[in-house]
Amino acid sequence: MTSESAIKSFFGSNALVAIVVLTLITIFLFREGFGFFGQNLANLRLYRRAGLEYVDIIRDQAQQHAALSRKLGEIRQLEAQNLPSGGNLESFDRFASTFSDTGEFLNALVSDSNDQASALREALIAAGTSVAVSSTTESESSISAPVDPQQAMATLRSAENKFPSISEAMKTKIDSLLAAPPALANPNSQRAFAAWEKQTRDYVNGFQAVAQRLRTWNPNAPVPAYRAITSFLFGTNWITASFWQDWYGIIPLLVGSIMVSLVALFIAVPLGVCSAIYVSEVAGRGEKAFIKPYIEFISAIPSVVLGFFGIAVVGQAIRALSQMSFMKWVPFFPISERLNVFTAGALLALMAVPTIFTLAEDALRNVPRGFKEASYALGANRLQTVVRVLVPASLSGIISAVLLGLGRVIGETMVVLLCAGNRIAIPDFTQGLGAFFQPVHTMTGIIAQEMGEVVRGSIHYRALFMVGLVLFALTLGINYLAQRLVARYRMSIG
Repeated sequence: MTSESAIKSFFGSNALVAIVVLTLITIFLFREGFGFFGQNLANLRLYRRAGLEYVDIIRDQAQQHAALSRKLGEIRQLEAQNLPSGGNLESFDRFASTFSDTGEFLNALVSDSNDQASALREALIAAGTSVAVSSTTESESSISAPVDPQQAMATLRSAENKFPSISEAMKTKIDSLLAAPPALANPNSQRAFAAWEKQTRDYVNGFQAVAQRLRTWNPNAPVPAYRAITSFLFGTNWITASFWQDWYGIIPLLVGSIMVSLVALFIAVPLGVCSAIYVSEVAGRGEKAFIKPYIEFISAIPSVVLGFFGIAVVGQAIRALSQMSFMKWVPFFPISERLNVFTAGALLALMAVPTIFTLAEDALRNVPRGFKEASYALGANRLQTVVRVLVPASLSGIISAVLLGLGRVIGETMVVLLCAGNRIAIPDFTQGLGAFFQPVHTMTGIIAQEMGEVVRGSIHYRALFMVGLVLFALTLGINYLAQRLVARYRMSIG
């Protein structure tokens, strides 16, 4: 065997090992993840047959009423901020208290229906109805006495006769309240109350449609198989280990990951690319010897240290800045949460800058020297040469640098786990840019946080693998799109 063939065999065997390992990882992810859909479908069918879906129709009305009550509390805070001397909020407090009391009988109906549906669910499980393995180690609670499913369903559905009378009484009381609204002096609270009043009228006007849904609800309606997939890909709730119903919707996690990545790239790309251009084309030898090592040293800082820095310094500083008097012109300031999208994105940008800087600087240095000399010979200055010659010639390398920075950002776990707030909810986009100062959870964060606590083979366990698969597919899609863009760019300049 010649030395050349030995070298080929050595590197070829290592490349083959890498391919085999990646293939095994992919197979493992698919095997562990795809069992989720069968378990999720079984849970969705039980959710309907046991009447949990029926109860949630009523529960949604109670939750909307509670949300409206909380909104009144926010309006009270706005009014209290500019309360005139000697003024009081007694009339507003009476109004808010009376509104809250209008939901008393609706909440009682939800509570009774909860108990009936839970008993029916346990009876169906005891009768052999298929159900996914729980995400906790606790076994299903046993029922104290046999329950007739048909009788339990009939008792549960009596709520459709109670709801119209309860909702009509609520509508009458709320209409009476809205006829005599409390006086408000603050223009901001007046606008907020007007919006609240519109939402409340829409709420009470929807009671008839809800009553119709209760009457037409059918526990025996089939649940199509595709619901197991769509409830995951388009679901907006991630609720685990619930006594009522587990939900595994990836949308809140996907939105959180995308928002954090956007903030990180928005900060890191200009810093990384501009720093690379400066070091490559402007800085002197002494500046290069100082700047380049220090930027690259950032990548050696452990992510957990950056996370602690984000908690103790960055998040606290952003919240303190938002509370300054000269920042009152910002609509969504002051912010109450120091751990949010912006905090996590700022720390991730710090981690991505070294990657983007190093690769972009290499791409700029690899541009043939003749390009630069020809530009100067034609009379271009340094800025024109950089913008019109060097950057376009190295664009494919810069795009690769940005993509690798994106991979560093979207795959990071510890920083987002410590700094993003870990609230599994879609931010309120009605606040505009204020949505970027709200807590979120991410795909990587949820896997790291929950994987150590789940039962192997449970629906929760498999759902986390499905989140990993979505992250894997998202990364592949971004890289494929980038390759196509680079190829099209090369053809256009060829």
